[in-house]
Amino acid sequence: MSRRSLLASTAALLVAGIASARARTLSGGMPWEPGTATPPRLVRPGPWMFFTSDEAATIEAVVDRLIPPDDRGPGGKDAGCAVFIDRQLAGPYGSAAGLYMKPPFMPGAATQGYQLPDAPAARYRAGLKALADYLKATFSGKSFPELATADQDKVLAGLESGSTALKDVKSAEFFALLLQNTEEGFFADPIYGGNRDMAGWKLVGFPGARYDYRDWVERHNEAYPLPPVSIMGRSDWTVRE
Repeated sequence: MSRRSLLASTAALLVAGIASARARTLSGGMPWEPGTATPPRLVRPGPWMFFTSDEAATIEAVVDRLIPPDDRGPGGKDAGCAVFIDRQLAGPYGSAAGLYMKPPFMPGAATQGYQLPDAPAARYRAGLKALADYLKATFSGKSFPELATADQDKVLAGLESGSTALKDVKSAEFFALLLQNTEEGFFADPIYGGNRDMAGWKLVGFPGARYDYRDWVERHNEAYPLPPVSIMGRSDWTVRE
């Protein structure tokens, strides 16, 4: 059979299959059962779930330099970025659940997604240990939170450029992971533990999960006047007795 004949016969079978299909008629209810979806779980305040106390202190200091507080709003620490990262690493993201994690592992293009052999949780554990060892050797035994802010910025700049060598860890890749997760924590829905009081959304004027703002879709270059709404609603909507 020629290639042309094969393609023609395949197309004919598809058309025949579509023509013989029948639409379902639904009545009396929806075609799914309640509670079968997997909605996000609200992050509750509490102890660290992944980080040790020393690791948590380092991450809090790091996110506060990546997104420092200013007169426009809180920094990464007060916005809950460290809590967001902690809960993500303790969950499916940290173990790379849902990702193909089998060899061979080869460098890939930016469009190809995750290409590394270690899950994010393992990368954080190794990266934070390597960073702590580097700081002890370079800054007379000090940890990252104990450094002056100027030194903290120099360390982060060295990680970003790759000029700071960490043992068995590619510093630029570790920095990129830190920065990505910090940004996610600052702008994700507050239900995940970051973006406290929707500080990130307020900063950029994002309306959040508001039900309807079609009246404003075509109103360009105008500040959206209503406060943002998270998946869980707004705290000022809660009825207090």
